[in-house]
Amino acid sequence: MPNKSLAPVDIAWLALVFIASTLYLLGLGGGYAPTNGDEMVYIHIARMTAESGQWLPLQSELVGTRNTKPPLLIWQAMVAGNWGQTWSLFALRLPSVAYTFCTTALLAFFAYRLADDRRKLRTACIAAALYLLFFSTFRYGRVYLTSAPETFWLALPMWWLLWLRLPSTGSLTPATGPTPGPLAYTLFGIAMGLGAAYKSFALVAPAAAALWCAVLLSTPWSWRTAVRTTLGAGWSTLLGVGIFALWFVLDPDPASVWQEFVVAENAGKMSSSMGYWQAALSGPYPMWTQLLAYPSNGGLLALPVLGFCLLALRHTGTLLQPARLSPALWILLAWVVVWLVVFTIPNQRSERYVIPAMPAVAIAMALVWDRLPRLWFWLTLLITVPALVMLGRISWVMGTLQMASPTEVAITLIAACAGTAGAIAGFCRKSWAAYASLVAVLAVYGCFTLMVQPISKDEAGYSPAIEAQMTGQRVAVPNGFTGQYERYHFQLHGARITPYDAEGRNTGALYPEMPPKERLARLLNEFDAVIWLQEDLKEPPSCLPQCTLLAQRWHVKSRHKDGEVTLDNLWQVQDWLFRREWLLTAAR
Repeated sequence: MPNKSLAPVDIAWLALVFIASTLYLLGLGGGYAPTNGDEMVYIHIARMTAESGQWLPLQSELVGTRNTKPPLLIWQAMVAGNWGQTWSLFALRLPSVAYTFCTTALLAFFAYRLADDRRKLRTACIAAALYLLFFSTFRYGRVYLTSAPETFWLALPMWWLLWLRLPSTGSLTPATGPTPGPLAYTLFGIAMGLGAAYKSFALVAPAAAALWCAVLLSTPWSWRTAVRTTLGAGWSTLLGVGIFALWFVLDPDPASVWQEFVVAENAGKMSSSMGYWQAALSGPYPMWTQLLAYPSNGGLLALPVLGFCLLALRHTGTLLQPARLSPALWILLAWVVVWLVVFTIPNQRSERYVIPAMPAVAIAMALVWDRLPRLWFWLTLLITVPALVMLGRISWVMGTLQMASPTEVAITLIAACAGTAGAIAGFCRKSWAAYASLVAVLAVYGCFTLMVQPISKDEAGYSPAIEAQMTGQRVAVPNGFTGQYERYHFQLHGARITPYDAEGRNTGALYPEMPPKERLARLLNEFDAVIWLQEDLKEPPSCLPQCTLLAQRWHVKSRHKDGEVTLDNLWQVQDWLFRREWLLTAAR
């Protein structure tokens, strides 16, 4: 059989997936990778627990946070960081990327098998690229506070069922297949338990419900099959919850686990001071917002995801006829719909709760990629171009402030120009619009990562000499948001860190009522050193000459007050984005 060379279009798709995968590792250890604001809270718990030398109980200095996540997430960090010996953001986040890559490989494989014979490789690449470029994956699939582990484990039963239902040929004609047996349901329960042990026992409910629906919808109906499926899914549910419940058995303080995790963290999401339907219709988490969960998780790809959802709704009448869908497609449909329905029920709703169903969305979108209206791709290009221009502008300003070298600025600008050129090509040639939209989104992620690289590398932090000087010293640091002071443990290893600003569940702030100048003087008097954020880039620290400036570095503001950023100063990013961070000691 002669070897077939890859077509240029296939090479282009493979290149897109390769670059997107590489981007997941670039800047992984930096402090400015997109993440959840609570990432440092759980890194703090992992560090404190590792320092205790015990797996359980979990440890924390933050009030009410010790048991707000199951131990498997914490243990993963303890092992990855070698119990504090190799404590770095790169080491702590790397397992998340490994999980994400495994999920991407699985969904690409099944997209390949489900696609038409002539477009198998292309469809697999589209599914992989979509999943990697969904903002929910880029934000929660490569950092420590992640959704990657539970997405991987909770998807395994669906992958196994898909494997049983794959057609033997490239056609999508319905075909019968074996149903899972007792051993399979036992393995499903173990996978559900491991997924729940990363996030919450509540995830077993949508995982088991999706499995139950998928088996029934992809198998010819019979009462015997329905009973076996119900018993099997029920056994998987009990086993999954049982594995999660081992936390209560192993933890020396199960009462705290119950109160902090079950009552406060989970049951609290079902309660509301308003009536259920009043909260569902007009509360802080209205039900209609959850209907947009999948587009929201798409991020910059929200419009193509929305276009896919509308396309599916438009053909609902014909799709729900059994002869119209293959067993494998019924599984994908059950996967997507059940997760959405289950997480529309609680009073607290969030698009993050349906992230474990995003692999199914990626596969389904890839299978109908050519049927999506180009309008959604053109609108995506219109959004990405201003974003690329703004990222290029920020990089240019960083060069003028000497935060980035000319080479670093040039690389970022080249990436921004490449993304813009791709967007223009998508407008000029209709057949390129879909591919160009993915290129432009990838360029936005790449430009952001390249832009923050100069202030994320080790050279942008405090020098080894400063770290050595601060070892064992009491250092007061800003906090900004719950647990954010934990990041200074990566900047000043060995220092005794104390936050002087309080947010959320932290302990009280230190002298917040004082004017900044007097407050800084008071902190310098009580601590060996103080890290102080200076609003005005041109002004030196207000404590000079009564203090000593040991070191300084750049700080990027992530939270802005109302009116701080306007159309008038949007282009002058140096006025609202950057601040100086000073490391100060009292003059001796």
